[in-house]
Amino acid sequence: MKYLLIIFIVFLALAPLSHFVPSKRQRLIARLREYAAVNGLFVEFRQPPGRSASAASAGRGAGDIYYGKRLPYASGSAAVTRGGWVFEEGAWRAVNWRDPVPDPLSRLPPQAYAATVDEGSCGVYWDEAGTEAEVDLICEVLVEWARELRPAEGDFA
Repeated sequence: MKYLLIIFIVFLALAPLSHFVPSKRQRLIARLREYAAVNGLFVEFRQPPGRSASAASAGRGAGDIYYGKRLPYASGSAAVTRGGWVFEEGAWRAVNWRDPVPDPLSRLPPQAYAATVDEGSCGVYWDEAGTEAEVDLICEVLVEWARELRPAEGDFA
């Protein structure tokens, strides 16, 4: 009986530590973000285009994750203009109606719900409900899009 009491007390003392063990979802997200970083992307929290701060807090919750590709600095070249696109009703549309939808966006996985471009990067917002295959596809799309925005030295596109 003494040993059962000792085991019970040890388990009782260790129980709060179980809150520090990451869940399967947390491990998956960490693996996806690490995979993205290894493949040349950066990950950060950003407000998606076309949504106010109050709508963002009421919408997807904590899921406004931006996977971006930094654009190489090209002195003397035309500046990249800011733009935003959202995926609604099965199609990409521009937040500012005059901006054309970039061709690479059509290849994004269905979990991607918005995309933006600015002077320093192009990227997508997605809910991280996928695998490394989706991150790989996002990486391919962003590399292609970045190349269209600013050709690297030696590219004649």
